[in-house]
Amino acid sequence: MANPRSETKPEPLQQPFRPLSALVRQGELFNQNCPSRDILKHLTSRWGVLVLIALLEKEHRFSELRRKVGGVSEKMLAQTLQTLEADGFVNRHSHPVVPPHVDYSLTPIGREVAAKVRDFADWIEVNIGRILAAQVPQS
Repeated sequence: MANPRSETKPEPLQQPFRPLSALVRQGELFNQNCPSRDILKHLTSRWGVLVLIALLEKEHRFSELRRKVGGVSEKMLAQTLQTLEADGFVNRHSHPVVPPHVDYSLTPIGREVAAKVRDFADWIEVNIGRILAAQVPQS
């Protein structure tokens, strides 16, 4: 009779989940060569935040996004969308029609991060009075 312990396969080793705070304590995010820094910069840029929140609501065409995100130039919107697409957060779907028709939507990971960014923006909106009151006047 075979030993049941010898027939069982060992569990594959899994990396334990480490929260961002643990990574920061290790200095990885503070390392200038850490790839997370570029992603952080893309996600927290003024236009990146607003584009992600707008796309969280629904799919948009370029012109719709430009109207929705007040104050963004055509160049900055195009650059922001290209960056978020390259990072895997935004889908770009070009329809083969004249004039060109391009739709932008969030990928699954884009929806996930956009929800986090929206929570951050919501916190700012809820606390804007306290934030403004705490600011030190610039001379």
